[in-house]
Amino acid sequence: EVRLVESGGGLVQPGGSLRLSCAASGFQFRNYAMEWVRQAPGKGDEWVSRISTGGAYPTYQDSVKGRFTISRDDTKNTLSLQMNSLKTEDTGVYYCAVLQSGIRGQGTQVTVSS
Repeated sequence: EVRLVESGGGLVQPGGSLRLSCAASGFQFRNYAMEWVRQAPGKGDEWVSRISTGGAYPTYQDSVKGRFTISRDDTKNTLSLQMNSLKTEDTGVYYCAVLQSGIRGQGTQVTVSS
């Protein structure tokens, strides 16, 4: 069974940091590009970042460039998203997903508020 489990969300003040993790199982993680997608309250999906197999080509949505860093550890089947200098507009549910597959986890809530 393919499974993606996100963790690390929470409530943080503007300017703060969070590190999201995604534990993958049930498939050959190292063979798939991965991505993070978020959904703000009342809005649709918004792509945040993706990383290729091997981790060589991370890409980011313009609004998070320079603040977020995506990474992967293929030895631990884990995808991560380091989020710094968080803004209120970063609030939402964050999902890790297998690129272009429709497979995603249950999400983790990130709330940026003072």
